[in-house]
Amino acid sequence: MFRFRQPTPDAVASWLADIRDGPFTYPDVGATRDGRSPAGFNVDHLRTRIGTGELAFDRACDAIRRWVMFPQPWTHIQPTDAPIAVGQTVAVTARAFGLWWLNAARIVYVIDEAEPVRRFGFAYGTLPQHVESGEERFTVELHPDGGVWYDLLAFSRPRYWLTRLGYPFARRLQRRFREESAAAMKRCAT
Repeated sequence: MFRFRQPTPDAVASWLADIRDGPFTYPDVGATRDGRSPAGFNVDHLRTRIGTGELAFDRACDAIRRWVMFPQPWTHIQPTDAPIAVGQTVAVTARAFGLWWLNAARIVYVIDEAEPVRRFGFAYGTLPQHVESGEERFTVELHPDGGVWYDLLAFSRPRYWLTRLGYPFARRLQRRFREESAAAMKRCAT
């Protein structure tokens, strides 16, 4: 859903209420848990060290709970206080070239592991009201050596003709998102 003005929180809430139970738009829901991706999808993976120690890990976990990995001001999650819970549906609002668009996604699974490496995060998958089709996983890890790592894994492909037409631009936006997401997480962890 493209717009020339940023949608209001009330408009987004109404839109989410209408589409919340839509089906996922891709096969192999949950595939990012094992690092897999279905055939025919582009795979993006970023893994970077963002800090050291338990305090940095705790801060990074808190940042994920607050959706900080979505770089401001050009991306937003609504509702802004959406809990990290399986089944939670969110609107990913993005802006580029003066256009705003809404993309619907639902959390597929949550990770909260203590061994062999402490990991926290989640993955969400696209719903029919998303310009692309795929899944994205956001995790932070605390390793025995004290290293804290941010890991973003996604597979995607365009869903609509307009997205296909502008796919080289969409791929640049995806790269920008990964880089700015990692920078936001690093700021929170240190």
